[in-house]
Amino acid sequence: MNTLCQSHGKILIITEESIECSFALGLAGRLQRDNFSFLDAPIQIVGSVDTPAIPLNSSLEAELLPNAEKVKKIIQRLLIY
Repeated sequence: MNTLCQSHGKILIITEESIECSFALGLAGRLQRDNFSFLDAPIQIVGSVDTPAIPLNSSLEAELLPNAEKVKKIIQRLLIY
Protein backbone atom coordinates (compact mmCIF):
# COMPACT_ATOMS: atom_id res chain seq x y z
CA MET A 1 0.00 0.00 0.00
CA ASN A 2 2.83 2.41 0.75
CA THR A 3 4.21 2.31 -2.79
CA LEU A 4 0.77 3.19 -4.22
CA CYS A 5 0.53 6.18 -1.89
CA GLN A 6 4.03 7.27 -2.80
CA SER A 7 3.54 7.03 -6.57
CA HIS A 8 0.11 8.73 -6.82
CA GLY A 9 0.14 11.13 -3.88
CA LYS A 10 -3.61 10.87 -3.28
CA ILE A 11 -5.72 8.44 -1.27
CA LEU A 12 -9.47 7.80 -1.36
CA ILE A 13 -11.06 5.32 1.06
CA ILE A 14 -14.62 4.14 0.38
CA THR A 15 -16.67 2.35 3.02
CA GLU A 16 -20.32 1.53 3.66
CA GLU A 17 -19.95 2.16 7.37
CA SER A 18 -20.29 5.54 9.04
CA ILE A 19 -17.04 7.50 8.93
CA GLU A 20 -17.02 8.43 12.64
CA CYS A 21 -15.23 5.82 14.79
CA SER A 22 -14.74 3.50 11.82
CA PHE A 23 -12.01 1.21 10.56
CA ALA A 24 -11.63 3.55 7.58
CA LEU A 25 -10.82 6.48 9.88
CA GLY A 26 -8.13 4.44 11.64
CA LEU A 27 -6.74 3.33 8.29
CA ALA A 28 -6.63 6.94 7.06
CA GLY A 29 -4.73 7.98 10.19
CA ARG A 30 -2.19 5.24 9.73
CA LEU A 31 -1.71 6.02 6.04
CA GLN A 32 -1.35 9.72 6.86
CA ARG A 33 1.28 8.95 9.51
CA ASP A 34 3.33 6.64 7.29
CA ASN A 35 3.06 8.59 4.01
CA PHE A 36 2.68 12.24 4.99
CA SER A 37 5.64 13.49 2.96
CA PHE A 38 4.37 11.74 -0.20
CA LEU A 39 0.77 13.02 -0.11
CA ASP A 40 -0.34 15.85 -2.42
CA ALA A 41 -3.83 16.15 -0.89
CA PRO A 42 -5.63 15.27 2.33
CA ILE A 43 -6.87 11.68 2.55
CA GLN A 44 -10.57 11.56 1.61
CA ILE A 45 -13.11 9.10 3.02
CA VAL A 46 -16.51 8.43 1.47
CA GLY A 47 -18.88 6.64 3.84
CA SER A 48 -22.49 6.41 4.86
CA VAL A 49 -24.35 9.14 6.68
CA ASP A 50 -24.09 8.74 10.46
CA THR A 51 -27.40 7.07 11.39
CA PRO A 52 -28.27 4.29 13.85
CA ALA A 53 -29.59 1.92 11.15
CA ILE A 54 -29.93 1.53 7.39
CA PRO A 55 -33.49 2.46 6.34
CA LEU A 56 -35.68 -0.08 4.58
CA ASN A 57 -36.91 2.51 2.07
CA SER A 58 -34.81 2.19 -1.11
CA SER A 59 -34.65 5.92 -1.84
CA LEU A 60 -33.53 6.69 1.73
CA GLU A 61 -30.99 3.88 1.55
CA ALA A 62 -29.57 5.33 -1.68
CA GLU A 63 -29.21 8.70 0.03
CA LEU A 64 -27.51 7.13 3.06
CA LEU A 65 -24.92 4.85 1.44
CA PRO A 66 -21.99 5.86 -0.77
CA ASN A 67 -22.79 5.74 -4.46
CA ALA A 68 -21.08 6.45 -7.77
CA GLU A 69 -22.11 10.11 -7.79
CA LYS A 70 -20.68 10.77 -4.31
CA VAL A 71 -17.43 8.98 -5.19
CA LYS A 72 -17.19 10.88 -8.49
CA LYS A 73 -17.43 14.25 -6.68
CA ILE A 74 -14.66 13.32 -4.25
CA ILE A 75 -12.41 11.99 -7.04
CA GLN A 76 -12.87 15.23 -9.00
CA ARG A 77 -12.03 17.25 -5.89
CA LEU A 78 -8.90 15.12 -5.31
CA LEU A 79 -7.72 15.51 -8.90
CA ILE A 80 -8.11 19.29 -8.78
CA TYR A 81 -6.29 19.61 -5.43
